[in-house]
Amino acid sequence: MSAPPEDADVETASLGYAKRFDSAVGRWMLETQLGLTMDLLSDLVSPTVLDVGGGHGQIAPALAVTGSAVTVLASNNEAVAVTLRPMIDAGGVALLIGPLRTPPVEPKSFDVVVSYRLLAHAHDVPALIKALTEPARKAVLVDYATSRSFNALAELLFAAKKKVESNTRPFLVMKDGEIEKLFRANGFKRQARRPQFFWPMALHRALNSRSLSRSLENVTGAVGLRALFGSPVIARFDRV
Repeated sequence: MSAPPEDADVETASLGYAKRFDSAVGRWMLETQLGLTMDLLSDLVSPTVLDVGGGHGQIAPALAVTGSAVTVLASNNEAVAVTLRPMIDAGGVALLIGPLRTPPVEPKSFDVVVSYRLLAHAHDVPALIKALTEPARKAVLVDYATSRSFNALAELLFAAKKKVESNTRPFLVMKDGEIEKLFRANGFKRQARRPQFFWPMALHRALNSRSLSRSLENVTGAVGLRALFGSPVIARFDRV
């Protein structure tokens, strides 16, 4: 039996999901994600970018503003956030609608493929990673929940997380080696790995203090804990 279509981008493009980041702490989380993304792409000048499942609009507008030609691939029209529509209508970001595991684009037709908020809810991880690598000439950026973190206790902590994030969903927790093996099978090697937070995101939301969260993360970053045990991870894989 084949896996269901990849449509996790419908939830991440919803108003309810956007509200999870509609606070000072939430905006700090998105700023952290964007800062790491820009750092990982700093060696590429205005690359062409395919943002798979990126209808949530967390990355595409910022990349477009820097001069990149950005195309968002959404599984359907419901997977495009209302906040992203004006930029699409103005031509700042291109939009494609199609199946995420079989993108309607040519092989190696984009310098970079980005996919955030998708692997953790994928129905067929190997097929999705294959789909991400095929259109990429140079690199693929993904985020994922690593088991080398508090996610090792994800099942035990889910009930507590649900109290803080009422619309949270179960998510896949993956080993770094498993992700790297799948990319290697498609001709890509890990070039960089950047964990975003040492402490669980639900804890930061519960604290509801941008300054406190930044202080906590600065401490763990300074002593190397975030690099070793942080999650979610943003990783860059380059074509070899």
